[in-house]
Amino acid sequence: MPEQTPKTINHFAMCRFTPAYYTLPAQAKEDCRAGLLAGLRDAAEHVDIYQVFPAADSTDILIWSACAAEDIAVAGQFFTRFAAAINPYRHLLEPLDTLWGFTKPSMYTRSRSTQELDPFSDDRKPYLVIYPFVKTIDWYLMSRTARQGMMNEHIQVGKEYPDITQLLLYSFGLQSQEFVVIYETDDLSLFSDLVNQLRSTEARRYTERDTPLYTAIYHPAEETLQLWK
Repeated sequence: MPEQTPKTINHFAMCRFTPAYYTLPAQAKEDCRAGLLAGLRDAAEHVDIYQVFPAADSTDILIWSACAAEDIAVAGQFFTRFAAAINPYRHLLEPLDTLWGFTKPSMYTRSRSTQELDPFSDDRKPYLVIYPFVKTIDWYLMSRTARQGMMNEHIQVGKEYPDITQLLLYSFGLQSQEFVVIYETDDLSLFSDLVNQLRSTEARRYTERDTPLYTAIYHPAEETLQLWK
């Protein structure tokens, strides 16, 4: 039987350090960063913290938390632990946006893609790009065969960029978007080429919204937080 994508929950929090953080003495800042990271690592099976600023001016860091989610209680348990980790530092670190959803097998492919991003990997590419995604009503009113044909074209374009990996999260009825799309890449210019090429595929006609988009830079979590020492 072909390997299928396992069910996981992935949560992305975009955060900014507040003016109050910058008034702290150096040791208090260090204690804040250490306590925050310890709490986040207790909240999820895997945590990565990315640098966003200055790729965007509103967000400093992106926190990616991942948990296996075969147990239906996992989501609520994670949210409780995440809040417990963040809330003591809300006067110092302000959450600005959250995107989250579940992985599941794709209805358009028979098996797990070799370009599927592993949320639990310790081997990260230098760049992460993430955005919410909403299809039009007309997309869902088309036949499965018509959608499959357009998705085959979309998938084929992606295969032309084998070094770019992707994770697709399903958020129907859970957040304002239907999907969260995440890419990892070694080359932002090459990723921009991929997106440009995808703009000319037939399925693009049925995109209602795919913003806001966040581009983030990977460092080990401690190194990312040290940028705000």
